[in-house]
Amino acid sequence: MKYDVIVIGAGSAGGTMATRLSEDFSRSVLLLEAGPDYPDLEQTPDDLKFGYAPRASEMGAPHNWSFVGTGTPLQSEPVNVPRGRVVGGTSAINGQVFLRGVPEDYDRWASWGNDEWSYINVLPYFRKQETDTDISDDFHGFEGPIPVRRHRRENWLPLQEAFVQACSDVGYAEVYDHNHPDSSGVGPFPMNNPNGVRMSTALTYVNPNRHRLNLTIRANVRVRRILFDGPRAVGVEVESGGETFQIEAEQIVLCAGAIASPQLLMLSGVGPAAELRSLGIPVVKDLPGVGKNLRDHPLVPVRVKVKDDFPLDPDAPRIQTVLRYTASGSGARNDMQIFPSSFSTPLGGDPFDNEGIRLTCMMELAESAGALTLQSTDPDVQPHIDCRYLEADWDRERMREAIRIVLGLLDHEQFRNIYDGLISPTADDLVSDETLDDWMLREVCIGQHLSGTCKIGPDSDPMAVVDQYCRVQGIEALRVADASVMPDVIRANTNCTTIMIGERVAEWIRTGQ
Repeated sequence: MKYDVIVIGAGSAGGTMATRLSEDFSRSVLLLEAGPDYPDLEQTPDDLKFGYAPRASEMGAPHNWSFVGTGTPLQSEPVNVPRGRVVGGTSAINGQVFLRGVPEDYDRWASWGNDEWSYINVLPYFRKQETDTDISDDFHGFEGPIPVRRHRRENWLPLQEAFVQACSDVGYAEVYDHNHPDSSGVGPFPMNNPNGVRMSTALTYVNPNRHRLNLTIRANVRVRRILFDGPRAVGVEVESGGETFQIEAEQIVLCAGAIASPQLLMLSGVGPAAELRSLGIPVVKDLPGVGKNLRDHPLVPVRVKVKDDFPLDPDAPRIQTVLRYTASGSGARNDMQIFPSSFSTPLGGDPFDNEGIRLTCMMELAESAGALTLQSTDPDVQPHIDCRYLEADWDRERMREAIRIVLGLLDHEQFRNIYDGLISPTADDLVSDETLDDWMLREVCIGQHLSGTCKIGPDSDPMAVVDQYCRVQGIEALRVADASVMPDVIRANTNCTTIMIGERVAEWIRTGQ
């Protein structure tokens, strides 16, 4: 059978894409996913269903690709790179924060020659995806598939209340709606987890519509490469149940994420020509930007001992509130985040051992960018992921300030009955900028918001991989639509922006653009 559209990857963008495209019953849509499929909430495993504990994204978890990468040269161990391997993708294993970028993020994309991506143009697609159960106004949706809520203040855990009060006391504005375009300050995260249930795109987009006769969902199918007839994509080669076979389509939409989308393009002969030839891959199209411009939100956790009588509950909400602020000397609003975790775990250790609490400093608009490159022509061998965190002086300067803001908050009277000393950094790490930099470069972690590796851009941008309609440059009938097309990461968690990309590109395909 030949399909009208094959969607590769059933994650945040892919699940959205397949659902919206199949609303036109004259269009046949095939959704391919390398991981398993759970057709309803009852059959969804607890690690995916319940989002308060971080078990779904731990290394070796059953629905995690469990990639590893290089963070900085000072780290002796690789950084863990969680990515979801299941229908729902990373939206099925993430932290359930449903935060949009600031309007300036999307307007920057537009200023780089991508006028379709301005804030005013993408706002309808943010509204389309959500039902905000707390707020009803022109900036929020009320008929979308994904429920969005905020933890009510009366339900905040003691650490969260202390954090907000301390931030307010030192001058940060209190904000209830962090998805308002003008918001900045401290307040509750918008989240997509009513009653603690992680509302992935599997539960919200795919499962309610899987009955459609024109929508075919095939799980446990590994796409090995995209097939071409000259410059036109005509199908895919896949592996399933120990067999390899080919499937044809009029259009291919690659929604496999910021790691797998560029990997699959390169395995198919689309990417930096010299790198492809070095592995013996025939070049279909020389696109030097494939795999480059790897963006993320590097984070550095401050780990803290607590008083013996301070409550720690591993089944309670891990995060509830956030501070978004602008670093000193920065011209980019809300380029930093700090958020408290109501219990902490050793990095890479046991899920819960009463270590204490954690206040995490996250850089929302880093200058440093990484890259990924193929290590093998075997699609089961992950690409090399080189994150290059905190390479830029400006990144280290802002992160140092964030650490010192946290230390100042811990000295506030609101933490008097909580704080019982630092675990990390130590006093020796805080002696100077140089010692603090050394500690940060050893402790920096992935923000799990990888993006940018197949960036949108005009023909004048030599590193652009897709045009602003997400059509692959120089290739017919092939698009990429996921976090990889962001020209720069947005100043927020990436899930709802990735869903917005799926909504936006699906509309273009439906209308023939």
